Amino acid sequence: MQQNNPENIGRKPVRRVVIAGGGTAGWMAAAVISKILGKTLDITLVESDEIGTVGVGEATIPSLIQFHQLLELNEADVMRATQATFKLGISFENWRAPGEDYIHSFGLTGVDHWTAGFQHFWHKGRQRGLASDFGDYCLELRSAQLGRFAHLPNDVMNYAYHLDATLYARFLRKYSEGFGAKRVEGKIDQVMLDAASGYVTGLKLGNGALIEGDLFIDCTGFRSLLLGQTMGVEYDDWSQWLFNDTAIAVQTELMGEPVPMTRAIAHGAGWQWRIPLQHRVGNGHVFSSKYMDGEEAMQILLDNLQGEPLTQPRMIKFKPGQRKQSWKGNVVAIGLSSGFLEPIESTSIHLIQRNLIRLMQMFPADGICRSDIDEFNTQVQREIAHIRDFIILHYKVTSRADTPYWEAARNMEVPASLQHRIDLFRETGRVFRTEGELFTESSWLQVMLGQGMMPEQHHQSADLMGDAELSQFLGSIRQKIERTVQQLPSHQAYVQRFCRAERPS
Repeated sequence: MQQNNPENIGRKPVRRVVIAGGGTAGWMAAAVISKILGKTLDITLVESDEIGTVGVGEATIPSLIQFHQLLELNEADVMRATQATFKLGISFENWRAPGEDYIHSFGLTGVDHWTAGFQHFWHKGRQRGLASDFGDYCLELRSAQLGRFAHLPNDVMNYAYHLDATLYARFLRKYSEGFGAKRVEGKIDQVMLDAASGYVTGLKLGNGALIEGDLFIDCTGFRSLLLGQTMGVEYDDWSQWLFNDTAIAVQTELMGEPVPMTRAIAHGAGWQWRIPLQHRVGNGHVFSSKYMDGEEAMQILLDNLQGEPLTQPRMIKFKPGQRKQSWKGNVVAIGLSSGFLEPIESTSIHLIQRNLIRLMQMFPADGICRSDIDEFNTQVQREIAHIRDFIILHYKVTSRADTPYWEAARNMEVPASLQHRIDLFRETGRVFRTEGELFTESSWLQVMLGQGMMPEQHHQSADLMGDAELSQFLGSIRQKIERTVQQLPSHQAYVQRFCRAERPS
């Protein structure tokens, strides 16, 4: 019979959506599904107070702004509720070499010509002694350096947020319940399967309750209870390129004014984050257990804190990689249950958001079909591979060789897709961005140049400018940026005026 054919078993309308797990992923899922389809669906989120969430991903990227716009959320309200500050980029300290820093900002750098990117004109100017630092031609980067921020007309300023992930989930819970989503407290004891189709039919809780559904969203974190453990979807391990497998997280008092950027400070076998919120700082040390034991990593973190700890340090183990499928049968994995890349570029919440938008675009209201599943998984794999390559880049192109960890990173073989980008830039100064990729050409340039990579040549279009014309071209860009930055208020003053949050009790 048709309903016993695994290819067609889902061809019944989806009316009941069950979200397994809360946290950031679970409540983002509940928010978008309830907002868009809450009038036609029964939406239940199962969450246990006994199971903690990872909740250390407190830095975001600009795409979250669009997510909030889709949900019609007021930005100031979200920021007040989550103790949020603005983020203009990431300061990479000691990555190129000990004592050398650079910033990867969210802004575009310079002005491109239709034949060649700005970097070619900057490179020619640098050779002629006419150009200053590459970052001087980026509004967001200069604003981050000087600790300034404001919303500008026509959305000229690209930014994201630092926010409290626990408070964010709490905010989205209230929002979702306003659109009819229901929360059920309980620990999942058993995942019920239909023997004929292999589809999940319900979640049996420890108290004996059975939560039945037609479509299940797996937000159970690293456990991947539904997709991994129950559906048996295998995991692609990327630790041959991404060595880090452990993080230690702790919160501290805020010392001084919060800066509008995340700090990523490289150490001997990993790196440390500092994420300033309005009334505290999120800290952590991401490292490789192959090159450093937990006790030493803990001591490095504690020795490099600013401000008194507010929480006990928490150690989190992870395996960098991605499930071979993010959607199988009637289970869609969102967040850590689908895969995890270390938080160096703050992409975790973005990937949650992207997969939810994909799901909404392909939502199987009239029944699950194979073509949707295949297209969803193809898009997920394509996007995650691009992000993976960009993260690997930070390690591969370092000049550091002062520890075995950095020596191994510098000498590792990288995916062919990344090696091509590195070779192209090094030999020609060119970068490219295919449709749908997250990171812009400017992002690739800021990291490669920041890490010390210099191209061997530049495009001949830059040679058509004489010194006077090139100097005027570069100088006018820099002067315009400096005039704008100098008119901006301090980041702290703007936050206090725009979205000041009450100090937590």
